[in-house]
Amino acid sequence: MTLETPSPAPSRFLRIQEVASELGLTTRSIRYYEELGLLSPAARSDGSYRLYDASDIERLGFIKGLRDDAGFSLAEISQLLEDEAARVRTREAYAQTVDAVERRALVAGSLSRVERQSRILRDKIARLEAMVSAVEARRGRLEARLADLDAGGPGEVR
Repeated sequence: MTLETPSPAPSRFLRIQEVASELGLTTRSIRYYEELGLLSPAARSDGSYRLYDASDIERLGFIKGLRDDAGFSLAEISQLLEDEAARVRTREAYAQTVDAVERRALVAGSLSRVERQSRILRDKIARLEAMVSAVEARRGRLEARLADLDAGGPGEVR
């Protein structure tokens, strides 16, 4: 899409370098997210530069948070983003029909997606809990070693 004329309420568009700087990402990461289908720039300039709007920046911040803060893989992030897009589409379809059978099918599909999201999140929790357990076990061994050293022992507790 080429940015031609400003809309009555113009959005602020940023180029990829500006977005990368604002979010602490690399331009390479942003391009890679586009290749994976996690993001599409809002527009392109006449010179074919990628232009991003506030919703793109918000989406990139969400992706970065899921990746960096929560440790999700890009495949997991892709699934979560697709589920969110499907939720919006389902909500619109539900509002446009009064047919009970169709509404039931829409709700059943939503339930299936929510169950998948729950599995993804529970798997992440289980992996994090295993990591916490391993670190706590290591801390226990180190505390025992310190206690043995403090008591005059060789500190060879296993």
